[in-house]
Amino acid sequence: MFGLGIKRKVKFFIKVNWIKTVYFNFKMFPFKIAKKLPVFFYGSVKFTSLSGEIVIDAPIKIGMIGFGQPYEMTTRSRGISEINLSGVLVLKGHIQFGNDFFIYIKENAYCEIGHMSSMATLAKLICTYKVVIGKWVRIGSESQLIDTNFHQMKNTKTGELYPMCNPIELGDYNYIGNRVSIMPKTKTNSYCTVASNSILNKDYTDLGTNILIGGIPSKLIKNDISRDWEGERARIEDFLIFKK
Repeated sequence: MFGLGIKRKVKFFIKVNWIKTVYFNFKMFPFKIAKKLPVFFYGSVKFTSLSGEIVIDAPIKIGMIGFGQPYEMTTRSRGISEINLSGVLVLKGHIQFGNDFFIYIKENAYCEIGHMSSMATLAKLICTYKVVIGKWVRIGSESQLIDTNFHQMKNTKTGELYPMCNPIELGDYNYIGNRVSIMPKTKTNSYCTVASNSILNKDYTDLGTNILIGGIPSKLIKNDISRDWEGERARIEDFLIFKK
């Protein structure tokens, strides 16, 4: 693990849940992929269902996908991570989930996550229809992506039934604060920053790029603003990309 140093290398290997890691890789991938152990699990995790499909659309490398990966300020876990995978999950590079994540992908649903995207501690991803997350989308702790209303709603005058679910699509280089709820119909352009404690529930692409949005529901707060992605790129890649 060149660049991480011996201490960090040992730390990574100690924290890996090797039983769940080996089981998951050899259950979900062909042998030629599984033997490379592209997916690492850190700490406790419950596999509620693994009846779906996981696809890695990128060159296969050891530990490139980290579930429960220790990359944040928090150093302890509640041990409540859970995966319920009945649909299709496509991972397009190095992906990280923090401690105590919850992932639910319903049968026939499709979820895609881009290279170097992440969801931090206590993140929740519920996909019943379609969720697409671009590359370098960094989502803060206790945030959630939910593409469904869970229960059928109707117009009490006409009897019209409203759709229960709608797709979510996040552009590249989105920086999402903590405790943000990303709901059905949300769509963002690249280089969108979202303030903490906000709710997203519509198409924001007409606001352009390099914007800050926030509030309940979110609205435009500021133009011509972005996280310094290029300034942080080397540090983030060195810390988050697992290297032998």
